[in-house]
Amino acid sequence: MQKRDLDYLKSKARAVREGIVRAIGVDQKGHLGGSMSSADLVTALYFYKMRHWPDDPKNPDRDRFIFSKGHSVLAQYAALAECGYFPAEALPTTKQLGSFLQGHPERDRTPGIEANTGSLGQGLSIGLGMALAARLDKRDYKVYVIVGDAELAEGQIWEAVTAASFYRTDNLIAIVDHNKMQATGPIVQLYDVGAVGKKFASFGWRVLEIDGHDMEAVVDALDAADISTGQPVAIVAHTVKGKGVSFAENVASFHNGALTREQYQQALREIAHNEV
Repeated sequence: MQKRDLDYLKSKARAVREGIVRAIGVDQKGHLGGSMSSADLVTALYFYKMRHWPDDPKNPDRDRFIFSKGHSVLAQYAALAECGYFPAEALPTTKQLGSFLQGHPERDRTPGIEANTGSLGQGLSIGLGMALAARLDKRDYKVYVIVGDAELAEGQIWEAVTAASFYRTDNLIAIVDHNKMQATGPIVQLYDVGAVGKKFASFGWRVLEIDGHDMEAVVDALDAADISTGQPVAIVAHTVKGKGVSFAENVASFHNGALTREQYQQALREIAHNEV
């Protein structure tokens, strides 16, 4: 866990966003939108909150992070590279044949990845299993799971929600990347699950709602999640799909779209000169 330095964290968030763009490259499809919306959340986890060791990625006392919406793993790849799990020069090889960085997370291929995800709805169940394992093994690590808001349409999510409440797994923190857009348009028009925070609360979770691009609010919520109440914690982070790249913000086609060379260069310029 790093010291609470918001300027430092904002600089790391810019580096993560730059890494996302470099991982996508030019004229290759990549999941820009959801990776960008979750970039500040991922940054706060790796550079502020989580206990982890790049030179010892399997240390049994490490905190665990699962990207349940695995198509947004570009944000995690960028953070892992920035932390030193592997060289940043590898990011442009993402999705290439033979690369250890593929379009969805692979536990046995990429250092720092905890679970194979991307078949939506499964990550919270995996995280719950890890949280229960910590209890059985008498270890104090925490498990953080980022889920997408469109992913909440998956029934398995709510099975995990009810089980986590029943077993009082207060070392499990679900973070909802609530960008309100999915692959083909606004969630409210396609499959609206309603008031996300109220739903988690109704199942017995402690709920915190924040602006997911306000770094101070993000770290405050992660700190608040450390307070043990015998309940799992849900952080509902209100975000913007494509945040940080003007032409991609709230544009569904950049859920998984290609960047022209001009767009690629513009994205890097905007990231370098903006707070987010």
